Amino acid sequence: MESRRILGVIPARLGAERLPRKPLVPIAGHPLIEWVWRRVSAFETLDACVVATDAEEVAVVCRAAGAEVVLTSPLHASGTDRVGEVARDPRFASYDVVVNVQGDEPLLEEAQVRAAVEQVEAGFDIGTVATPVRTVEAWQDPSVVKVTRRPNGAALYFSRAPIPHKRGGVPTAAELSGELYLRHIGVYAFSRSALQRWASLPVSPLEVAERLEQLRPLAAGMSMGVGVVAHAEGGVDTPEDVVRVGARLRELMETELLRSAGS
Repeated sequence: MESRRILGVIPARLGAERLPRKPLVPIAGHPLIEWVWRRVSAFETLDACVVATDAEEVAVVCRAAGAEVVLTSPLHASGTDRVGEVARDPRFASYDVVVNVQGDEPLLEEAQVRAAVEQVEAGFDIGTVATPVRTVEAWQDPSVVKVTRRPNGAALYFSRAPIPHKRGGVPTAAELSGELYLRHIGVYAFSRSALQRWASLPVSPLEVAERLEQLRPLAAGMSMGVGVVAHAEGGVDTPEDVVRVGARLRELMETELLRSAGS
């Protein structure tokens, strides 16, 4: 069977509330969006990668880093709506699968993108990824999005609340390291038809209440497979995340320099 062509799209907007002007926030010497693009564009899983933004400031930064940029409407309610606009562009008509990589995941790994794509290949409308929550603090943190699944891996619900609730106490360390208590990783893969259906759906009340766009297709009955990976670094949502991720990126850069010096 002919292999599928896969397009990666990184939506980036300046209007984030918890971390204003998030794509341009400097981390370890470079804007956040530049870190994300440099990492994701190197993934062999993707045949191409573009940044989708409604802000010329973001476009200038990305073009300077070598990224292809698509300027999109400022009226989109979510990142996936923005990705849908890119997929409708005739320049990208030859791509069979579209991957939405959120622009605040500079430590995303290729295995996570591959796991999301595999869900689409398995027959789900949409594929995404999760990893064990691991700590009570993360389970209770509203900035950490949790997900519950059916036995076949299909998503049941996403929430900022600590789900699943454990009556009479908190989950044990062993439970939090298993596949019942999962946190979501910000990557989605779609067939072209599933992406356009998602983008055509009205905003759902659950999506508004939780401020989680992935609740829109779930409320409409679309299937979403959730692949589980053993480990994932967190994204950037808060000023504390900027410090944490910056330290991790510097550590990775130092490791790479040492490796290069030894080769």
